[in-house]
Amino acid sequence: MPDYPRILPPPTRSAFLFGPRGAGKSRWARAHFAKAHRFDLLDEALYHRLLAGPGEFADELRTLAPGSWVLVDEIQRLPGLLNEVHRFLEERRLRFLLLGSSARKLKTAGTNLLAGRASALELYPFVPAELGADFELETALRFGTLPLVWCDADRRAALEAYVQMYLFQEIRAEALVRNLPGFVRFLPLAAVFHGQTLNVASLARDAGVARTTIVGYLEILEETLLARRLPAFEGRLRVREKRHPKLYWIDSGLARAARRQLGPVAHEERGPLVEGLVLTTLRAHGGIRELFDELHYWSPAEAKLEVDFLLTRGREHLALEVKSGRRVDGDSLDGLRAIKGLKGLARRILVHGGERAMKTEDGIELWPLQAFFQALQGDKLWP
Repeated sequence: MPDYPRILPPPTRSAFLFGPRGAGKSRWARAHFAKAHRFDLLDEALYHRLLAGPGEFADELRTLAPGSWVLVDEIQRLPGLLNEVHRFLEERRLRFLLLGSSARKLKTAGTNLLAGRASALELYPFVPAELGADFELETALRFGTLPLVWCDADRRAALEAYVQMYLFQEIRAEALVRNLPGFVRFLPLAAVFHGQTLNVASLARDAGVARTTIVGYLEILEETLLARRLPAFEGRLRVREKRHPKLYWIDSGLARAARRQLGPVAHEERGPLVEGLVLTTLRAHGGIRELFDELHYWSPAEAKLEVDFLLTRGREHLALEVKSGRRVDGDSLDGLRAIKGLKGLARRILVHGGERAMKTEDGIELWPLQAFFQALQGDKLWP
């Protein structure tokens, strides 16, 4: 695998590092914590040994000097070890880096993620700042940028294998669902909603399962870090006017593989795929640079208008609209013009697929996609 530098800096205190399988967590951890004492719970022999005798974990920790780093890979496989982690954090001042591809079992086990004694970090698929000159938009939209896939000679085959691995290793082997056929029907349907407002009733009907089951399936997608819901900005909306969240997969390649559509990107899917890439890039940079405190989409109750992303930092807002086309017409600016009166609005930006930066008479900035990525990298998104 090429050695692409990741933008996530190493922590100086104990931390959880979450990310989907194939995001490069283990590789990143080895690069930054080469001398850490390591427990790899994907090693079946070690896993079964600690499962049968978790006291061995503590016995090894006692041999380490205070302040030593300990790396535990796939911590969600044995969440009970967190009790010992907590104890050795307090008693021996050991520092832990705990890697996980799912937070579901940690929550199910009733753990409190060490009660704030460890920060929570997240590793995303590659973003343009990490790929540098190797970033190519069409490839990123078609196959995504998950490191496991991006660095494979046959990206299509790697994506198809990933979905099968997810279904049978993450879902069936870990017994995350009781009705595997229902989840298999749900997965491609959920992928169709990438970048769309969720309709749980429609998903339930098409998948042939109960509405409550669909709610549980969506939680599984989020807790295994493949997708995330983006809430609507509520403002002063009344309860009956509140909007449903949107669903975004963390990687365009995963969304396309889940719906078994890995050919050239079709015109009708391009818009949501570019939106998803922008959102993942925002979150990756935002997690290390405090770009926002909250992230929503904006849609007023009185009109059928939207702004794709509304970033909130303190009392300020930044409105961001994304258009995949090279040309920007007047209708593309309607949402950004409608949001102008929002209190605390510091900037309105439309990101587009063209090559020229512009600014309208009423202050809306038009940025090419590459300029947006450069602004994130240089921490120049906010005025």
